[in-house]
Amino acid sequence: MNIMGHLQQLGRSLMLPTIVLPGAAIFLSLSALPWASIGLPDMQTHLQVAGHALFAYLPYLFAFGVAMGMTSNALTAGLAAIAGMFIYTSVINASHYELEPTVLTGVLIGLVTSIFNERFKSIKFPEYIQFFGGPRFIPLAVSVFSTLLAIVMVQIAPYIHNGLMELGEVIESGGGFGVFLFGFVLRILVVFGLHHLVSHVFWFQVGGYTSGDGSVVFGDLPRFFAGDPTAGGYMAGLYPTMMFALPAIAFAIIHEAREDLKPKIKKTFMIAALSSFLTGVTEPIEFAFLFVAPYLFVIHALLSGAMMWFTYELGIRHGFSFSAGAIDFLINEHLATRGWLLIPIGLVFGLLYYVLFRWAIHRFQIPTPGREEGSQLDEWAGDIPYRAPLILQAIGGKENIVQMEACITRLRLKVGSDKLIDINALRHLGAAGVIRLGGGNVQIVFGTYSELIREEMDKAIRRDISRVLFSAPMQGRMMPLSEVPDPIFSGKLVGDGVAFMPDKGELVSPVTGKVIHIYPTKHAIGIRTAEGLEVLLHIGIDSSQLKGQGFEAVVEEGDQVKSGQLLITFDMQKVRKGSKSLATPMVITNSDLVSSWSFAPFKGVKKGQASVMSVVLKERSGGGETA
Repeated sequence: MNIMGHLQQLGRSLMLPTIVLPGAAIFLSLSALPWASIGLPDMQTHLQVAGHALFAYLPYLFAFGVAMGMTSNALTAGLAAIAGMFIYTSVINASHYELEPTVLTGVLIGLVTSIFNERFKSIKFPEYIQFFGGPRFIPLAVSVFSTLLAIVMVQIAPYIHNGLMELGEVIESGGGFGVFLFGFVLRILVVFGLHHLVSHVFWFQVGGYTSGDGSVVFGDLPRFFAGDPTAGGYMAGLYPTMMFALPAIAFAIIHEAREDLKPKIKKTFMIAALSSFLTGVTEPIEFAFLFVAPYLFVIHALLSGAMMWFTYELGIRHGFSFSAGAIDFLINEHLATRGWLLIPIGLVFGLLYYVLFRWAIHRFQIPTPGREEGSQLDEWAGDIPYRAPLILQAIGGKENIVQMEACITRLRLKVGSDKLIDINALRHLGAAGVIRLGGGNVQIVFGTYSELIREEMDKAIRRDISRVLFSAPMQGRMMPLSEVPDPIFSGKLVGDGVAFMPDKGELVSPVTGKVIHIYPTKHAIGIRTAEGLEVLLHIGIDSSQLKGQGFEAVVEEGDQVKSGQLLITFDMQKVRKGSKSLATPMVITNSDLVSSWSFAPFKGVKKGQASVMSVVLKERSGGGETA
């Protein structure tokens, strides 16, 4: 794996431990309620202890999360990292220094554990001590490392402690400009999925604060929840961006969409805007314009950084446990300094974004969703089990997947060859963007459905079923059979499948198989797959009346064809003029062999585009006829 691959995996791993922090914020928020007035005076203490406990054990959570994330959820590695943290903490607590493990310590032990796991998980010893070989050697190796690390830290701890405090002071001395740079870089790194690397340095490691009980916490986020009045400068300015600016972009995209597509675009982007406003999940909106107008994304990053600078200079300090959405804003408002100002500032900021983006989309004809062939987003939670096999095919099949993980908004893949990935097909299936990082490392942005997609893809890989996948036989619009203006096809009397309204006069094979029949008039062709499915492709409705004029077959009966191979060319003008419709059905004539069907969205497709239809065959005693 190359450097970018390591970094994207580390970025995902750093997100894993933070999923517990909303619980801490809720406990601390509830502890502020007047429990004594309702006869529960101890409840405040219980809730405060519950909330602070998660922050106290945050280094352990990071050790476990990084070890698991960097090893594809190897439980042995997670256990070894936790054991290493226990050893480390016990050794330093036995010293005469008042030391506390930091998040940086947890990340380091987690990383070392992942390296040991990769290096030693298959290690072999002589038979009489092989008990300690293989995965059982990893906790032993990590224990030794943690002991040595603790001994070294006891010697250099005062210098490290003072260094972190001074680093925080140096960064703070940068004032608003330093906060601006942080905000700008943070948004730019979203493109590569590496924003967690820079955010976690500032949120969990830089700057120290001694709380009332004498314990020292590091990082803007723990300091904020520990009551440090100076903390929150690296978080407060994100609220206007996530709660107001990104939803404003969504509204601009909706209002600039074509009238015929506006209802669908409105539904999709209202959901995306609400997600950004409530939870701070921004990628579905940002990726809607990132690839079609990258210069606009740079402007967005500059404005986001400028907003962080502005709120910092106004003395606004606010924090969050997960992200800068309305839920965190309300839960943590009681800890904020001048936090209420973020609402009017955000409204003005959002209006600026709306005017700027709507003007830019209209002025430069940016193909955002709902206008042309821009990035697509879709609302299809209930359809995930059916689309997962199609997504798997668009990635290049299970044989192309080396490693598959998911974070909050994207699939993170290591593939054998990224050339096998069909980007058009993935966008057709709902991906907002596809990012190639080199070395086979790929990120596919599906929004908050990414983890569900990964689970369904994993099920499809493990499931031992016979599945046949179909590519698009032509460029044009995919449509359900029910829309074909012919009762025989629309009534599925010939067979089940889909249809296409062509944009170009070329028909290619949707599957690999054998040409079993070419009609004399060349307007239709039949293909049998290796599994025994018989596929009929029929160009136009009532097009047989042309008696072959305008059609030319480039294959013959008995030929073996591959998916995407050219079969027939046709003159669209002649076919349109001489037939009832250009609609081209693709049906399986022996659909009694099919157990279940999956269809991609009925949208525009490219010729040969993967993953437009998938069928699962019924179990039967005999195999299909060999093509």
